[in-house]
Amino acid sequence: MSVRAALKVLTAVMALWVLCGEGRAQPAETAKPEMNRSCPGLVAAAAPRAVPAAFRFAALAPDQMRITYVGHATFLLESPQLVRIATDYNDYVKPALLPDIVTMNHAHSTHYTDHPDPAIKLVLRGWRDDGGPAAYDVTFQDVRIRSVATNIREGDGGTERNGNSIFIFEIANLCVAHLGHLHHTLTQQQLDDIGRVDVVLAPVDGNYTLDLDGMVEVLRSLKAQLILPMHYFGGFTLERFISRVREQYPVEYNDTPSIVLSKSSLPTTPKILVLPGR
Repeated sequence: MSVRAALKVLTAVMALWVLCGEGRAQPAETAKPEMNRSCPGLVAAAAPRAVPAAFRFAALAPDQMRITYVGHATFLLESPQLVRIATDYNDYVKPALLPDIVTMNHAHSTHYTDHPDPAIKLVLRGWRDDGGPAAYDVTFQDVRIRSVATNIREGDGGTERNGNSIFIFEIANLCVAHLGHLHHTLTQQQLDDIGRVDVVLAPVDGNYTLDLDGMVEVLRSLKAQLILPMHYFGGFTLERFISRVREQYPVEYNDTPSIVLSKSSLPTTPKILVLPGR
C-alpha cells in the first residue's frame, strides 16, 4: 500500500471514531420537575458529579478513609474495609455507587427518601415519628456511627423537635461530624455528646440552615481540624461564607471532589477545604 493510500485509510478511521461518539459532547441533563417543586432553588440543575474510578476502587490503608462530595448535603464516606456511607441520602442527588449505609434528615425532601433501595444494609433516619431523638450508636464492620439530635424550624414558624441529627462517623481513627440541616447553635450538652471531632461537614448557605454568624460559632465550638463546606447553592453563596471566615481560617480549594484522609495527614491548624460540588 502506498503512503498516500495509508493516509486515506487512517483519515477514514479517525472520522469514523469521531462519528461513533468517542469524545462527542453529550447534551446536559435537566433537573427533575419534582426536584424544583419539592425544594425550589436548593439543588442545581446539573447532573451529579461522577466519581472517578480511581477514587472508587483504590485501596485504602488501615488508617485512611475517603470522603467524596456528591453534592448538596450528600457525601460518600469510605472506610478501609470499603464500607460506603452516603449522608443525607435522597432521591435527587446520589453517589455513583450503591452505599452500604445511608443517613437521612427531615428538613427537606432533598435530605431524605421514603423509598431507599432495599439493597442498602442500614438505613438511619435522623428523626423519629414520635418526636424523640434518633440516638443511634451502631457499628458495622470497621465503622461506628453515632447521632446527636437537634431541632428544625417548620414552615409555619413552629419547631420540629429532634427533626435533625448530627451524625458522627468513627472511621480509621478519625471522627467526622455531618451537621445535616442544622438550624441552631449547639448547647454544651450537645457538644459533649458529639465529642472531639477531626472533620466537620458544614452547611454554609447561611439562610435555609443556620445563619453565618451562628455557623461560625458552631465551627469554633467543635474545634475540628478540617472543615468541608456543603449545602451551598452556587459560587455566590459559597464565597459569601468564605469571605466571612477567611480571616479566621486558611482556605484551600481542592481540584477533585474526593480526598483521602488519615490522622497524620490532618492539618496542624484548623483549615477549610472546598471540594468541588454544589
